[in-house]
Amino acid sequence: MPADGEAAADPNFMTSLARGLAVIRAFSDREPRLSIADVARATGLSRAAARRCLYTLERLGYAGSDGRGFFLRPKVLALGHAFLSGRSLAATIQPSLERVSEALHESCSAAVLDEDEIVYIARAATKRIMSVGLSIGSRLPAYCTSLGRVLLAHLPEAERERYFATLRAEALTERTVTDPVALRRIVEQTRVRGFALVDQELEIGLRSISIALRNPAGQVVAAMNVSTQAQRVGRREMESRFLPLMRAAAEELKPALG
Repeated sequence: MPADGEAAADPNFMTSLARGLAVIRAFSDREPRLSIADVARATGLSRAAARRCLYTLERLGYAGSDGRGFFLRPKVLALGHAFLSGRSLAATIQPSLERVSEALHESCSAAVLDEDEIVYIARAATKRIMSVGLSIGSRLPAYCTSLGRVLLAHLPEAERERYFATLRAEALTERTVTDPVALRRIVEQTRVRGFALVDQELEIGLRSISIALRNPAGQVVAAMNVSTQAQRVGRREMESRFLPLMRAAAEELKPALG
């Protein structure tokens, strides 16, 4: 949400709508139930503003309350339905994800960048290897995911600098890189190498490798990853066995991503 000064200077900006959307985005797989205080902390709103937003969402059927906290109701899915149903990108990518997943016997996903998070748009899962289930529309921080690092690496320089200028990285495991200087270096290495490999920074026991998906003009439109259990597959094998298959799939996809 733009800073209050920016919003006040723009007569076309609807602050109340921005606040309501910020409240919806405060909920996640990890925090599906939130109190008014929780929402206020997550969004930067006052408790009074958070309460009004939650009350409105509840009245409209997008949120519910059990007296201890608030949660989103299924009606909120309608907000993303038009995007997902009218978007050909996910449908175009899905068959390739399934082929890679079948060949490697691992989960394969695609995501796009939305501000400081990645959003899953397509997924071919073999079996659950994360404690947090992922599905279409799931969101994760960009800085500690291989998908996110690939997408950050191909942002225009000015956008990438804005991202790092406001980044507040949190250690999700003891392996998570949170130092801004180190993260900048990793993202630059990702751009040069053409792939990102994240080793148990998002969750202990999880390794993931990602590459960019480009359209015929060479523009990055999404990123593809393969995730595996760290105890089963080493880093070298991911680079030597996974990466060639992923790159071949990305090359085959390129003409269809125009």
